[in-house]
Amino acid sequence: MNSTTLAASIAVMVIGMQSAAAETPAADTTAGAALYAGSCAACHGRTGRGVSAYPSLQNKTVEELTDKLNLYRSGERIGPNSALMIPNARNLTDEEIAALSVFMAATFR
Repeated sequence: MNSTTLAASIAVMVIGMQSAAAETPAADTTAGAALYAGSCAACHGRTGRGVSAYPSLQNKTVEELTDKLNLYRSGERIGPNSALMIPNARNLTDEEIAALSVFMAATFR
């Protein structure tokens, strides 16, 4: 691959990454914060560190959080707190799961 082709390929990748980032509206974080405060903070804590038997949400990726919420939404039992999580996740939309996941991954590092 010559240097011109390599530079063009890199430019296309960078533009693609910028476009993907632009597609995630800032409202996702705001909506995620509101959802978290109203539904999640009582058990997982205001800072996502977990409270009592409820696990920490810190240092999780968007993908990890999205996958777990989707499993709970589907009714799958994946841990000791499934009985609490399933009803909380059952009525979440794809957009709400995305907003929560983006908020938690960005906030609880």
